[in-house]
Amino acid sequence: MRVLLTTTGSRGDVEPVVALALRLRARDAEVRVCAPPDFAALFADAGMPMTPLGPSVRAFVAGAKPPTPADALRMAADLVAERFELLAAEGAGCDVILAAGLLPVGARDVAEVLGVRYVFACYQLFGLPSRHFPAAVSDPARLNMMYREPLNAHRAALGLSSVDNVRDHVFTEHPWLAADPVLSPGEGMTDLDLVQTGAWIRPDTRPLPGALEAFLAAGEAPVYIGFGSMPMRAPDAASVAVAAARANGRRVVLGSGWADLASADDADDCFVVGEVNQQELFGRVAAAVHHGGAGTTTTAARAGAPQVLVPQMGDQPYWAARVAELGIGAAHDEPAPTVESLAAALEIALAPATRGRAGAVAARIRDDGADVAARLLLGGDGR
Repeated sequence: MRVLLTTTGSRGDVEPVVALALRLRARDAEVRVCAPPDFAALFADAGMPMTPLGPSVRAFVAGAKPPTPADALRMAADLVAERFELLAAEGAGCDVILAAGLLPVGARDVAEVLGVRYVFACYQLFGLPSRHFPAAVSDPARLNMMYREPLNAHRAALGLSSVDNVRDHVFTEHPWLAADPVLSPGEGMTDLDLVQTGAWIRPDTRPLPGALEAFLAAGEAPVYIGFGSMPMRAPDAASVAVAAARANGRRVVLGSGWADLASADDADDCFVVGEVNQQELFGRVAAAVHHGGAGTTTTAARAGAPQVLVPQMGDQPYWAARVAELGIGAAHDEPAPTVESLAAALEIALAPATRGRAGAVAARIRDDGADVAARLLLGGDGR
C-alpha cells in the first residue's frame, strides 16, 4: 500500500509524522512525505525520504521581524497553491493521503482529484468545532477569509465545485486526534465523529551530549527551560526564566530553541543546549518550563516531569489548563512572566505532591498511538 503523509508547521507538527511514517514502513507500506524544508535532517536521520513543502517555517515565524497579517495571508495562498501542485505529483499512485499540522488546505482536494482516501489528523482538540471552546477559536469566517478564495480558484481550475466552509471541508466529519486520551480526552468534546489514536511518539534512543551528562551529574536535578519554536521576542526572556529557577535554588538546562536563547552570564549553574533527546533529558530534570506545545507537553508528561507552561499562542493555553487540571504542574497566566510570577509557578511544580501526581499520570500514558494509526490507515477502518 502506498501512503502520502503531509504536514506544515513547527517540529511539534512534524515529529509525529516521522513516528507514523516509521510505523507504516514497519508494516511494509510505501511511504512518501511532504513537509517543511526545516526538517529535512529529521527525516534523513530516520532514513525517510522527504519532499520539501513550502518555505522555511523558522524564517517565517522567528525572523528578524514578526510576520504581519498580510504576510500570513500571502503564505496561506502560496501554501494552497503548492499543495495542489506538489501533492498531486507525490500522491500519484498512492492509496491514501493523510494531512496533519497547521490547516492543510488543498490536501483533501488533491485526494478528490486522484480518487483516493483522505484523512485529516490533528494533535489537539483546540480548533475543532466544540461547545467547550470559545466560538472564535474555530471561527469558519476567519478561515474562509484566509483560504476560501485561493482554494476555490484551484478547485475551479480542476472542474471541482466550490467549497463554502473551509474548516469543515478540511476537518471532515471523521477527523483523527493524535493525542493521548489521559492528557487530552476526546470523548464528548466535539460533535464530529472523532477517532482518537493516541499520540504519535517516535522512541528517541540518542545519548545526551557528554558535556550535558557531566552537568547533570555535577549536582541535583536542574530545571529545564525552553520554548521550542516560539520566537520569545522579549529580550529578557532567558534571564527572567533562569532567575526564577535560581530563586527556587535550582540549576538550569536552557534550551536555545528557535529564539536562540542564551544565558545572560557565565555562571556554572546554567547549561545551554540545542536540539537534544528530550525523552531522556526530561526524565532527569526537577521540572520542565516550556511554551505548552502538544509534543513538549506529552514528552514531559511521559517522563513524569512536573511542568510549568507559559503559553504563547494557539492550543498552548489548552495544554496549560490540562496540566493544571491534572495536578502535574502549573499554568502561567501571562505569556511574558516576571521573575516573581515564574518563581511562584515553579514552586508549585517543584512540590513533592506535584512530582508524585506527575509520576502517576506518566504511568497511564500510552506509547502505541503511531502503531494504532498505522493499523487504521492501512486497514481502512478509521472511518
